[in-house]
Amino acid sequence: MRTIPTLLLAWLMLLAMPHAEAAGGSSRKLEQAQTVFSSAMRWSDYEGAWQMVDPALREAQPLTDLQLERYNQLQVSSYREGGNGELEDGTVVRSVEVGVINRHTQAERSVRYQEKWRWDPKAKRWWQVAGLPDFWEGK
Repeated sequence: MRTIPTLLLAWLMLLAMPHAEAAGGSSRKLEQAQTVFSSAMRWSDYEGAWQMVDPALREAQPLTDLQLERYNQLQVSSYREGGNGELEDGTVVRSVEVGVINRHTQAERSVRYQEKWRWDPKAKRWWQVAGLPDFWEGK
């Protein structure tokens, strides 16, 4: 008995998907990109998260071995995302709070930062344009 409403709902969702894709750069792809980035960050896979950063930013400000070594001294203990907001230019902003533990001192702290996501129509994907979080800001 529940099969018919479920199938109807699935069919309606399939009909709506092309409209979501056309209406501003694919919200589904944004969600997927944010999931990949946040998963990499949660696992302290900074190199993996770096691959989600806009190639233009990676080329302009490459991640040095020293910077990567500094990141690898930190273990992410929590990663809490806020909701998405859209700027006038179409960039999507998401506030995030990250808990990090220094592997050497075992000191834990919390850092807030904003992810910024840009739709690349040529590559048909979203890029994170804010770079990796600066866990050392103000230190």
